[in-house]
Amino acid sequence: MTDTKQELVSPCGLYCGACHRFKKGKCPGCPENDRATWCKIRDCVKAHNYRTCADCTQVDDVNQCKKFNTLFSKFFYLVFRSDRKASLARISQIGVPAYAKEMAEQPKCGFELCPANPPK
Repeated sequence: MTDTKQELVSPCGLYCGACHRFKKGKCPGCPENDRATWCKIRDCVKAHNYRTCADCTQVDDVNQCKKFNTLFSKFFYLVFRSDRKASLARISQIGVPAYAKEMAEQPKCGFELCPANPPK
């Protein structure tokens, strides 16, 4: 049985359950990471009572969001090869529960742009 913990879907759309640091116990995952006070995305999502940025009604495109589209996010993309925009688009299409299941079932996904190539 695949573990599809929806709480491992971060506010920015990444799936923490696929991260090597999470798997090794070096990170509690975004929802439980109290040390990540630097994350303005998580603060914004909580303030607006959203589940993820995919629920946002403040902007039409996440690239317009000053909290989502930052120098830090570009660095995060390069280091972790993550495509948060594709993740959010996939969440918008299928919802958080199905996205968590989909991500959990991809054995070598990690943060390697998986949502751009969802399973068929």
